[in-house]
Amino acid sequence: MRILGIDEAGRGCVLGALYVGAFLTDGVDDQRLIDAGADDSKALTHAKRLRARARLATLGTVEVVAIPATRIDEGNLNTLEEDAIVALIERWKPDRVVIDALGHPRTLPKIVARLQSRVYAAEWLMEPKADALYPVVGAASIFAKTDRDAALAVLATAHGDLGSGYPGDPKTKAWLAKHHATGKAWPAFVRTKWATITNLTNPTLF
Repeated sequence: MRILGIDEAGRGCVLGALYVGAFLTDGVDDQRLIDAGADDSKALTHAKRLRARARLATLGTVEVVAIPATRIDEGNLNTLEEDAIVALIERWKPDRVVIDALGHPRTLPKIVARLQSRVYAAEWLMEPKADALYPVVGAASIFAKTDRDAALAVLATAHGDLGSGYPGDPKTKAWLAKHHATGKAWPAFVRTKWATITNLTNPTLF
């Protein structure tokens, strides 16, 4: 059975792209994925993620779609993520799709129904914490996360310490405030439509 696990990295960040990872297996049992290090990427150290990435690459097919900040500014994040998921399913044509939840548990049946109306797969499963519960989704989360980390590291070499890129990170907030003070236009990797950026004009909110 061809099983496609899907998860994202960077949905809540203010810096950088949203990464939608897909990991396709065909006849590989869960224990082999677990032994290779498949797990919720947030539960692993950076070094463990990289080791798992190298091992998992030999057990399945990987694709990561990056949705840049400029597209996120121009569109709707939920729609962009669903479009990426549909494209991945169309390309890999799995028998079963397992996706980390895209919203509150009570909204998941409607989300799945919407996706099913757009692309065919014999079996669908969408659950909260699927990256921790299903190794194929954990694998997808590792590839999405490590791709995002690598991209952010490249940006940091040119723009300074960006922190994690998430709004609550003090390093990210400090970088945003410093750049805002220069009066220069925001670089293309900043999601300028987010409240974190618009609130910079009102220091009491930042």
